[in-house]
Amino acid sequence: MAQDSLQRFIENARSAWGPLTTELASRIHRLLETLTQTPETEDWLAALLRDRPESRELHRDPEHGFMLLAHAGEHGHSRPPHDHGSGWVVYAVQRGEMEMGTFARIEDPLAGARLVKREAYRLRAGECRVYLPGDLHDTRYLSGEILIFRFTSCDLGQEERKGRLTRYPSEG
Repeated sequence: MAQDSLQRFIENARSAWGPLTTELASRIHRLLETLTQTPETEDWLAALLRDRPESRELHRDPEHGFMLLAHAGEHGHSRPPHDHGSGWVVYAVQRGEMEMGTFARIEDPLAGARLVKREAYRLRAGECRVYLPGDLHDTRYLSGEILIFRFTSCDLGQEERKGRLTRYPSEG
């Protein structure tokens, strides 16, 4: 039986897996870029484009713990600044466009901690971005229809339940 692009992604991610290094992050980035080029005729992608799930788990690796998720949404949907706890993440846009902002947490002796936005940039179909442990970012969908893939090194729900993932209020 012919292997589809999702199965190839999983197999290649599993064979590359190990401790976080520049090489591993770059390899997963390249694999996700390739996955965004999947023909819409592949059954798994056709189903995502048809169903447009807010979130769907495509793979949870039983041995290594990494996950691949798909997220669809509408223009204007956003997630406030957050980190990923001890995990790292790669976002890839399959269809549409999104804006991502990066932040630094500044400790002000008088006012307390606050976030300062470093930059905002657009990710378009076929583009990816890596976020390492401790990186802070937000997301906002810019397209009427968007589909993104999100590769996570671990289960971020567990990171949040253990108090390691931090969400910050949206900027006013």
